[in-house]
Amino acid sequence: MLGLEKKTVLITGAAGGIGRALALRLAQAGAQVALCDRDASALEKLEQEIREQGGVAARYAADVSSQPSCQALAKAVAAQFGGIDSLVHSAGIYPESKVAEMSAEQWRQLMQINLDGTFYMCQAVMPYLSERSNIVNLSSMAGHRGSYAHAHYSASKGAVTSFSKSLALELAPRTRVNCVAPGIIETAMTRDLLQEKGQALLASTPLKRFGTAQEVADVILFLCSDLASFVTGETIHVNGGLYMV
Repeated sequence: MLGLEKKTVLITGAAGGIGRALALRLAQAGAQVALCDRDASALEKLEQEIREQGGVAARYAADVSSQPSCQALAKAVAAQFGGIDSLVHSAGIYPESKVAEMSAEQWRQLMQINLDGTFYMCQAVMPYLSERSNIVNLSSMAGHRGSYAHAHYSASKGAVTSFSKSLALELAPRTRVNCVAPGIIETAMTRDLLQEKGQALLASTPLKRFGTAQEVADVILFLCSDLASFVTGETIHVNGGLYMV
């Protein structure tokens, strides 16, 4: 039903909480997963785990804030697997800084990774995308409702959402483009936030718990699959009701 058998899915940020859960889930569904992350040790362990479970995986080094690096990554994946069926762009950073205290360098660094990296990766894979291919970009609830002391992060994710809608128009009908916007998900990226504001956020969440990386991965899996064949230009929120559109 999913139609993912022997499909090649390139995942950036693959060693992160959501990226890792997605890579394992896609491999279980029969996809060939191309793994990219800055954490080489974690990436090697993930590749080994997938292979031990009978899946197909390969790991690559790349810097998503560098256009040449993204181009080299896409070319290498396409050369190894014969093309790219899906890109899931999950790489990003989540530093804390109030606007009044934020340096220009902090702003630029985040935008280079979170926003420029999205542009670079999406553009890089375009020559290698197959028929009925798809792109899923990771946005965030913060890009829709804002986030205290994370204005640069919120701005980047809002821009990713808008960029993805425009790209969906440009790449149709051959390629679908969608976003997934996680809310408060229990990963290493949100550890400090949960320690500081966890109880208040929990009280404001209708489902009265935080999300898991697996729950976000399952939504991305849906968007990559044939089950979402008529879905493009959309943002799916995974936040337990904390933010409702």
